[in-house]
Amino acid sequence: MTEQPSHHQPGHLHPSARSAAVPPFEVMTVLHKVFELRAAGVEVISLCAGEPSAGAPQGVRRRAAEVVTDGTALGYSNATGLIELRQGLARHYRRWYGLEVPIRNIAITTGSSGAFLTSFLAAFDAGDRVALARPGYPAYQNILTSLGLEVVELDCGPAERFQPTIDLLDRAYAEAPLAGLVVASPANPTGTMLAAGQLAELADWCRERGVRLISDEIYHGVTYGASVGDCAWSHDRNAIVVSSFSKYWGMTGWRLGWALVPDDLVGAFEALTGNLSLCPPVPAQYASVEAFTEQAYAEGVAQVADYAAARQVVLDHLDELGWVDVAPADGAFYFYATITPVLGPHPDSRAWCEALLDQQRVAITPGLDFDTAHGDQAVRISLAAGAAAVSEAVRRILEFQRGLGVSAPTAG
Repeated sequence: MTEQPSHHQPGHLHPSARSAAVPPFEVMTVLHKVFELRAAGVEVISLCAGEPSAGAPQGVRRRAAEVVTDGTALGYSNATGLIELRQGLARHYRRWYGLEVPIRNIAITTGSSGAFLTSFLAAFDAGDRVALARPGYPAYQNILTSLGLEVVELDCGPAERFQPTIDLLDRAYAEAPLAGLVVASPANPTGTMLAAGQLAELADWCRERGVRLISDEIYHGVTYGASVGDCAWSHDRNAIVVSSFSKYWGMTGWRLGWALVPDDLVGAFEALTGNLSLCPPVPAQYASVEAFTEQAYAEGVAQVADYAAARQVVLDHLDELGWVDVAPADGAFYFYATITPVLGPHPDSRAWCEALLDQQRVAITPGLDFDTAHGDQAVRISLAAGAAAVSEAVRRILEFQRGLGVSAPTAG
């Protein structure tokens, strides 16, 4: 009998781990092309990344400059963050949501990405089934998969307003029990928000079945109605809430986020953070204390007004663009739509976006990352560059589509 080779032979490198098979983030691929073009002196309008153009509030910038020169100790902080920053977040939750959040339940993280990784590790075991909406932010699925969890995609289209429903969850749960549900409101890439009372219904459904709810709230405040967003802790303190300084405060590169951690996971969260990253970036933590001043909130309001103006530019041109199944952009700074009627000679949205960048120097993101089933026919526009940039980009997109011979007729 011939001896079969073992999985790992002496003298040979171990084969790639499952986590090495995680696909690249399409947004970063497009952004890399933008950087290359700009380095070559080519002017590009970039609407591919969810990166606010205004950047951090003035007070945060000022404090960041001070902490590197005024003798502030920049050694390790607590694993879950500086006390004064967590106190600031407690005041923030009182201000925006009327919630009292003990600082022991607030964990500062290395971006919201660090919060998701730590949350998934703390809450789930390998093999657990975790549900999430499709289309959705690809890092949820990729992190879960790399940790050996089973991702259950809920097909959330226009009929569901691109958000999970109780009916979809019931069907998924009937196949096999779920351990978790990830929701986002406002969502990336669609910008849709859970309707009034819907988050409470989802929280009740999870609580009744012992399913851990994880609520991505990083776009709270970037909304186009009266509400900043509905916090999951208003409905269930066993939920994990993830948020960040990146969006409302425009601090993407500062790599600072946070989580509201349920009592039963506080110890695990602190232990995991201490081992994975020791602590979040300390200079950014000191500077971010200034994010909760009246001036910083006012700057956020002004920036959201610019996103709203950019959003209106796209709304005013939807008929002319000819895109379909447009997601209701309730919040965040995105437009997500199907472009099948205007693909022209291009086989999919990736080829269409590449041609748009080559011919008109406008960078937007194909939907392949966000929807494994239908994303090859969809695109996402980021409004974060502001109204002026979006207005010029839309003009160029319409010119591009006319060149393809697929221009939609003007209404009327």
